[in-house]
Amino acid sequence: MTNTMGLILSGWKKPALKELSSIRSVSAIPYGGKFRAIDFILSNMVNSGIKNVGVLTQYSYRSLLDHLGSGKEWDLDRKTDGLFLFPPSLSEDDIGWYRGSADAMYNNMSFLKRSNEEYVVISQGNSIFKMKLDGMLDYHLINNADITIAYRKMHDYTSEELSGLGIITLDENNRVIDLQEKPMNPQTNLGSIGIYMIRRTLLISLLEECIAHGQYDWVKDILIKKLDVLNIYGYEFSGYWRNISTVQSYYKCSMDMLNPDIRKELFISGGKIYTKVKDEAPAKYNEEAQVTNSIVADGCFIEGVVENSVLFRGVTVAKGAVVRNCIVMQASAIGEGASVEYVIIDKNVVMTEGKHLKGEADYPIVVSKNSVV
Repeated sequence: MTNTMGLILSGWKKPALKELSSIRSVSAIPYGGKFRAIDFILSNMVNSGIKNVGVLTQYSYRSLLDHLGSGKEWDLDRKTDGLFLFPPSLSEDDIGWYRGSADAMYNNMSFLKRSNEEYVVISQGNSIFKMKLDGMLDYHLINNADITIAYRKMHDYTSEELSGLGIITLDENNRVIDLQEKPMNPQTNLGSIGIYMIRRTLLISLLEECIAHGQYDWVKDILIKKLDVLNIYGYEFSGYWRNISTVQSYYKCSMDMLNPDIRKELFISGGKIYTKVKDEAPAKYNEEAQVTNSIVADGCFIEGVVENSVLFRGVTVAKGAVVRNCIVMQASAIGEGASVEYVIIDKNVVMTEGKHLKGEADYPIVVSKNSVV
């Protein structure tokens, strides 16, 4: 796919993620022991042969920029093309914040115009999935489509979860005849997974027209309003896909990592998922340690009980401590005799000796970064 470039839209506010996204871009949320959410779409692009990628971000983007760096881990630190990071450019009166996804792309029009690739893949940065994009491009070309939207049959989503997605309706030829953004009563279970294929010159034209009319959103102001004008087709993706947009979706998605079939699909089949490399010693387990059905990253020191949990790098679980059905992020410490269940613990948290916290599977407790509890 050397004739295709990538645009990753990241950094939009997600109030439903609460403390998890108040200090970081949603695309920078830690996942799976050592990864960030953006690693998945970025690795999908690289594994598909895309070598020119722009990341458009907005709020709380420091940790995201630190994570991506020069793009070395994704082989995108290049003399030509490579990885480009585009935070907003603010003036004294705060003009410069992107007013929507279309506005973000328009404000970086120079990147689109100076690129040479014929096609553009546009994607969100907060979805967990593994996908080769070659098939989508082939499908786009075969159908002579103006825009192709990747969708998935959300058989494993509740009606409430479906109402947080873009829901599409297709005709017998797989042309999109209806697209509803976050409908209260979804008419189908065909959910957009936020990946779009389009010719670069057409994208430039649509963005210029959209902004000229005082409109700023890619889905609401371009896709939905152009359904009758453009040939917009749906491309089915049938693999594992989860979007991180709420505390509940993040928790459920993280717990899915304990399923070996999902781990195999995400991390073994169809290419690697790349991330920022850190040199850590292997995890150490004392004689008293009891660990079952859990992911334990490098640098952890376990003396207590860990069950059905995901532990990030450098986590300490002291003697007599119990961690069940939890996500514990980097460098956090669970004190002696403490117990946590259905809790999401952010980075650098200290759970003091004898402390007990218990949430519920549908309503996990979130402990903010750098807290002492």
